[in-house]
Amino acid sequence: MKLKQRPEDFSVTESWRFDQDPRGAWFVYLMDKQKLSTFEAVERICARAGVQPAEVSYCGLKDKQGRTTQLVAVRRKPVDLQDPDLRLKPLGRTGAPLSAVNTTSNRFAVTVRDLSEEDVARLPAAVAEVQRIGVVDYFDSQRFGSLKHGQGFLVKDLMRGDAEAALRNHLARPSELDRTADARVKTFWKEHWGEWQLKNPYPGAERYAPVLRWLRLHPQDFLGAFLRTEPRWRGLQVFAYQSWLWNEGVKQYLRDVVGVSRLVSIRYQAGTLLFPRALEPAQARLLHRRTFPLLAPDSRFDDPAVEKAALSVLGREDMTLASLAVPGAPQIHFDHEERPLLVVPGKLVVSEPSRDELNKGRLRVNVAFTLPPGAYATLVVKRLFWWTLTPGPEAKKPAKPPRPTAEELHAKRRETGFLAKKRARKAARAKPAR
Repeated sequence: MKLKQRPEDFSVTESWRFDQDPRGAWFVYLMDKQKLSTFEAVERICARAGVQPAEVSYCGLKDKQGRTTQLVAVRRKPVDLQDPDLRLKPLGRTGAPLSAVNTTSNRFAVTVRDLSEEDVARLPAAVAEVQRIGVVDYFDSQRFGSLKHGQGFLVKDLMRGDAEAALRNHLARPSELDRTADARVKTFWKEHWGEWQLKNPYPGAERYAPVLRWLRLHPQDFLGAFLRTEPRWRGLQVFAYQSWLWNEGVKQYLRDVVGVSRLVSIRYQAGTLLFPRALEPAQARLLHRRTFPLLAPDSRFDDPAVEKAALSVLGREDMTLASLAVPGAPQIHFDHEERPLLVVPGKLVVSEPSRDELNKGRLRVNVAFTLPPGAYATLVVKRLFWWTLTPGPEAKKPAKPPRPTAEELHAKRRETGFLAKKRARKAARAKPAR
């Protein structure tokens, strides 16, 4: 199974609402973006409008790998932006910044590629399971970009009191997967760590200007420098670690309540996820009304099974609820929130299979459905095709032959090189004819 081979293979349309106010301070737009994260789109809007990130609001983060539409609002500044990959359509004005409450649902249309005939034959049973049980409301790989790029959970560095490590991971750890100018910016600071008086010559270095200004005045205050990052980005670092704790806690809860034999395992960026394929009626009723907490120091539990699962994950991390804080930085904090354990996709439709023009001899299908805000469409698709993502031993690649030594290369050239051919021709001419 392959997803997002083309931007148009993954589209999201946000269903929204906001209160119109002709004199409102916030200009509201429908943002149509392609192959851009919400943060990247907002950054471009700020540059075009000449405003700060805090003066741009939105309902939530949308996937980078695809084409998405969502609301965005700019404070006291009309903006005209019609780039090929980012367009704004004016919708009106409102009196308050946008937030998650302005989103009612998201409609997804996904093309799933590189399928075999067996995959297509198994799909109807998987669709029936998803419609009957739903999908565990995990956070998918998109939430864990810092793991993908080798930075780890930055907030864990801060919780341990190692602000320098957190700042290094943010400012000076280029990703091997990153082909943008940002990788060159980070490589520069990796090579010149502590030389804050230098000017980074690469495009995009200005993104880190507030951090560098602080370091030039306070060279050893790494926590203070970290606090000069964009507040919503900092909040996302906390939420990433909270999300991983949630995923791990829910996995343990499902093992305890449902049993391992009824669960299937699916790979993702941060490890594996577990999904039930069958539930007893009582289990189904329990899970459909169950929530599981995003942990914070003030988290409280009304279900012993939930408490046991959640605290067991903290125990593995050598932490307690009280550990979920950053010493000396109340600006960076964990907030308790309950998240539904299961989500049921609405209006789930699967097309008939057709030839996959991008993968020779394979098939593709189109899948469409709605989800509430905060749920991950990629997880619905992965659950529908779970058998293609089940962990297992990777096929061993044939071992590469050892590189020949210098002596072996020399001997080979003596046998097949130019001089060898010349000697062969000379010997052939000297050979008497019969």
